[in-house]
Amino acid sequence: MRLLLDTQIFLFYLADSGKLSKKVRSDIARADEVFISAASIWEAAIKTAIGKLSVSPVGLVEGISASGFAELPVSALHASRVAALPHHHRDPFDRLLVAQAILEPLHLLTMDAALKPYTELVVLV
Repeated sequence: MRLLLDTQIFLFYLADSGKLSKKVRSDIARADEVFISAASIWEAAIKTAIGKLSVSPVGLVEGISASGFAELPVSALHASRVAALPHHHRDPFDRLLVAQAILEPLHLLTMDAALKPYTELVVLV
């Protein structure tokens, strides 16, 4: 299985947070490929700049390869696919992750139930 971790799941993974179950950690470890979107780094950088998050965006980039994950760039096709999504969710970063999951295709791991109506590729954890 090929996975895309949403921003929150990636942050919890790097922090070794107890908010991720052993099953989720096992699913990530067993995946054929795990991707982190450039959009997640962008989201974390913005939230850090406005004081809503306290992380090092550079550290997050380093955490991608250190975790054995792959970076998923944001392409023009990914960005354009957002326009075709229904308005189940307003967060632009989450909508972009959904578009990437649909186009690649990847299973998007998230704790955000508002993303589930988009596609069967969204996996709530």
